[in-house]
Formats: sequence, structure tokens, C-alpha cells
Amino acid sequence: MKLGSSRVDVGPFAFGAAAIGNLFTPVTDAQAEQALQAAWEVGVRYFDTAPHYGLGLSERRLGAALRGRPRSEFTISTKVGRLLEPLPAPAGDDLADGFAVPATHRRVWDFSADGVRRSIEASLQRLGLDRIDLVYLHDPDDHVEQALTDAYPELERLRAEGVVGAIGVGMNQAAVPARFVRETDIDAVLLAGRYTLLDQSGLAELLPLAAEHRVAVVVGGVFNSGLLADPRPGATFDYTAAPPEVLARALGFKAVCERHGVPLRAAALRFPFGHPAVAGVLVGVRSAAEVSDAAAMLRLTLPAALWQDLKAHGLLAPGVPMPEEAS
Repeated sequence: MKLGSSRVDVGPFAFGAAAIGNLFTPVTDAQAEQALQAAWEVGVRYFDTAPHYGLGLSERRLGAALRGRPRSEFTISTKVGRLLEPLPAPAGDDLADGFAVPATHRRVWDFSADGVRRSIEASLQRLGLDRIDLVYLHDPDDHVEQALTDAYPELERLRAEGVVGAIGVGMNQAAVPARFVRETDIDAVLLAGRYTLLDQSGLAELLPLAAEHRVAVVVGGVFNSGLLADPRPGATFDYTAAPPEVLARALGFKAVCERHGVPLRAAALRFPFGHPAVAGVLVGVRSAAEVSDAAAMLRLTLPAALWQDLKAHGLLAPGVPMPEEAS
């Protein structure tokens, strides 16, 4: 699907590269390369990264793996909003920010025009590219006005220069992206965790607005940080222990899916495609096995009766749009 009015194209399965930036636990260079190779072999051509992911490690690994691939055959997105500044005396690790890497840099929030340009220049160096297909404004929750008045216009200039192909905003909330859809000429929204089987808050305003303005939505966090991949006591929902009532709903989804012979993972991955604004789902993967599993789940044919049954059991509201039978 083309993003907005741009010429940038994304497929239905986006490779989320936070995990190969050592999200929570280490991944070796070989494991990252194998995951990216497996993704290429199953047809994945859209890869998402950010400076934030492993203090640049994700970008470096992604760039190395794609080097030598035909540039016209893949799409890369990265993000702006956090500059990486070297520490004079690196010490310890970066696990406080979620990444199992040495603490060689500190992140500095910066949505200024200069900060955007510096961030893009640094990302181009780490990726080994001369242009970036799609750049998201990354989590501007506490910097909305500067992102709108400084960062976004600079991205428009970079888009006009050909350094950037398309502009988006990436967040784990729906209200601010809806404002960007209304007030700017963005091409895409990366919406994390807010249009899933367990949380459809993105449907209230953002998704209808995106469809109206022809802004493509890429849905991340379809498993809500793990609960919908494997609902069990102790599983996480939005990176904390799932409350009992949320776990109970997830187990309800699993039970209905099992009656139809459908893995819950497949239903979670397919669900967002019921809305016409959704261009794809972004799946965070750290191994070739995880890539293969996600690709297999997306290829499964899901019966229309599954979605009807989920509504009949009150697990999905009557007005939530359902995917057509997958093929």
C-alpha cells in the first residue's frame, strides 16, 4: 500500500527492529542477521527501526543486513525526537531504558528543526544509506507543540529535498496522532497497542480520520507486549503484569479461537486489517523462528465465523469492523 500521497510503499508484514537492538535481552549479530535474512526470504520488504533502539544498534544491524540488497526493493523507516549524545565515560548498561547494550550514549529529547536534521544525518550514517523512505516523529507526547511547529516543517523540507520519502508520527496513544492527521500533511501513523483485540481506542477518532485523509496506519503491538501471544498468569500487557480482568478477556479470545482451530496469534495479527486505513502490522521479532511463525500466522485462512463468534461472546463490540475471510 502507498503511504498517503507519497510514492513509498509498505507491505502487510513490517519487521519491527527494536528486538535486534537488544530490547530487554541480548541478541547476537548472527541472530539478528538470521532474523533479517528469514524476513527477506518470506517476502518482508518493510523494516522499521529508530536511534532509540539499542542506542543505534538496531539501525547499524539493519543497515548491515540490507547492504547489497537492491535499494528500490525495500522500505526503511526510522524515527526522530531523541538525539544520541556520547557519554564522556561510558559505564554500566542501558537496561533502565529497556536495552541490553553498554551505556555509551545518552538520549536527549529534541524536536527542533536542527535536532531533526542532525538525527537524520546520524541515522543515514548508521544505516549506510543516502535517503530514508519514511521518518516518524517518535513519541512526542510531552513535546507536541514543538513537534508540530519545528520538527514537522523540517521533515517537510527534507521530503522536498528527497532525503525523506514520507512523514509519519509513531506513538502508543491515538489522540496526538489524530491531531497530526487533522493539522498536517503526514503520510502515515505508526499506532502501537491501540488497535488490537484487547484495545480498540484508536477506532474512536484516529482510524476514521486517517481513512478520510488517506493517511496509512501501521499497527504495532498487536500482541499488547505478549499477552495475546500467550495468555497465562504472569503474562505482560503493555509491558506490565496483566490485570486479572484483562487476562480473563485474553483467555476468552483464546478459547473462542481454539474452537475454530485458529491460533490466537493469527487472530491478533489479522484483526487490524478489518479497518480500511490499516496498511500493515509491525511485528517485533528477534529470531528467524519468530519471523517464520509470524509469516505463517499471517498466511492462515481465518473463517468469517470466528469474528462473528467473538462478537457473539461480547469480546468485540458490534461496531468494530471485522477482517474479511483471510486468503
